[in-house]
Amino acid sequence: MTQHRLDPSPATVHWGHFDAALAPVLTIESGDTVTITTVSGLPDQLPAAAAGFTIAPALPAIHGSVERKTGPHICTGPVAIRGARAGDTLEVRIKAVALRDDWGFNMIRPGAGALPDDFQQGRVIHIGLDADRMIGRLPFGTDIPLRPFFGIMGVAPPPAAGTVSSVPPGRHGGNIDNKELVAGTTLYLPVHTEGALFSAGDGHGAQGDGEVCLTAIETGLIGTFELHLHPGRRLDWPWAETPTHLITMAFDPDLDACVTVALREMIAAICSRSGLSREDAYTLCSLAADLRITQVVNGNKGVHVMLEKRYLEDLPRPT
Repeated sequence: MTQHRLDPSPATVHWGHFDAALAPVLTIESGDTVTITTVSGLPDQLPAAAAGFTIAPALPAIHGSVERKTGPHICTGPVAIRGARAGDTLEVRIKAVALRDDWGFNMIRPGAGALPDDFQQGRVIHIGLDADRMIGRLPFGTDIPLRPFFGIMGVAPPPAAGTVSSVPPGRHGGNIDNKELVAGTTLYLPVHTEGALFSAGDGHGAQGDGEVCLTAIETGLIGTFELHLHPGRRLDWPWAETPTHLITMAFDPDLDACVTVALREMIAAICSRSGLSREDAYTLCSLAADLRITQVVNGNKGVHVMLEKRYLEDLPRPT
């Protein structure tokens, strides 16, 4: 299998949107590995030179020459997987995630976040990132353990959807903001168009479930992904698997709707991996699964259901 590298530049990013009409900047074979570097930050979110942080040269170059669409996220890609077609599944094995930058930022914006009416003044703070200790030092003195992940991993939406903002997550993935999608996790995405067109961005150094003030520690990351195509394996929603857990997900403006979809997806996953009836799977979810709020700040909110795989290990397999 071939290894590739894709770094951000005005020629290799799209800013603020997903679209099946985007031309791929790299085409790979199923099973290949690609290392993708990302950058984050609008011009007014970058630290001053006096702060002593290093700003990737790609950032000002992108700001000066790439058209920004409806969202703030700078996504590296898209990467086409040769042979991918609508109705397939793309398996994204997250092999490694590392810090690219020595800083990140966090922003509060009036009218946004989980408490849109409570904070009338906008604020951007810059956070030093210690890659050796994997610690972020907040300006008010608190140390945050770093657990980096990509807020955005997604494929193109269906061609009929046209240009889709990078802000709300959807069936194509996108701005999932699920802090469980760290190195060692595998993400599964439904394919909606030729080539799948995978992109990554919105690097997070650390985030709590909910991402309540609108942003995490926003930063640039380096991710290594092994991409596998499953022809004809149709998915309705993205889902993930860690070494210990199954994770089902759903996105909707209504959190109740998210709960319904994500729970139904988990019941279906349990039944597909065991001989349990839907009733037994529902009971198992009530006793052992955890429903978590992924984020509440991106228009489409998110819920993910987590179940330890050990509960399925000794069950009979489906016939």
